[in-house]
Amino acid sequence: MKKLAEALGVPTLFFRKFLQTQARCPHCSIPNPGFEQWWVSHGLVERGTPGPRHKWGVYFCTACGGGILAKGKAGDADEKAGIIELIPAPKSVHEDVPEPARTFLRQAMETLHAPDAAAVMAGASVDAMLKTLTYEKGSVYERIEKAVAEHKLTEGMGAWAHEVRLGSNRPRHADKENPHVSEAEAKQSVEFAEALAYFLFILTKRIERGKLAAEEASNPRDTGPEDAVQPRTSEGFL
Repeated sequence: MKKLAEALGVPTLFFRKFLQTQARCPHCSIPNPGFEQWWVSHGLVERGTPGPRHKWGVYFCTACGGGILAKGKAGDADEKAGIIELIPAPKSVHEDVPEPARTFLRQAMETLHAPDAAAVMAGASVDAMLKTLTYEKGSVYERIEKAVAEHKLTEGMGAWAHEVRLGSNRPRHADKENPHVSEAEAKQSVEFAEALAYFLFILTKRIERGKLAAEEASNPRDTGPEDAVQPRTSEGFL
């Protein structure tokens, strides 16, 4: 029902002093976060160009303090107007990312509140991406280097992959001097893994779909014999 309401543009949240969303916090990824209202516009915000006007509000996660912006339903100036969008939106993994890399990356996003776990899952996602590219033998380090040497990864992408690998290794191997990953380091590892997934799979698929659409537009469907115009007589078609 919730997905149907969102597809139809029907609000599922409303301006309140406190919001309880069913999605994860886009900053710390805890499930079902609570957001406290700090500011809300008095009615619809004016604009200098034609178009719909909205009510806006600012909320902060009670767990991590991360802020979100709430956008009200167009034209609804009520004190408890419906909310149609939260900015930033909760993170998700695009369906073009193949399994199991997609599941590992999603788990990395969902465990940002537990940095060690997020770093390990980000590393597992990069490992799975390399295997999808057929780099399955040797250490992760060796496979990243081979992918760069064979131009499957750019040098910059290889550097990202190494950063994620190193961050994942510390908690997995219980590094004696520095076993834990900080919140900032975990977030960076997840962002690097996201970037790799985008360039390796999402962007590639978009380009393929774009080329296919362009080819179909430039080469309309061939007409067969059944589509040919039939000669006519005074009695009708021959």
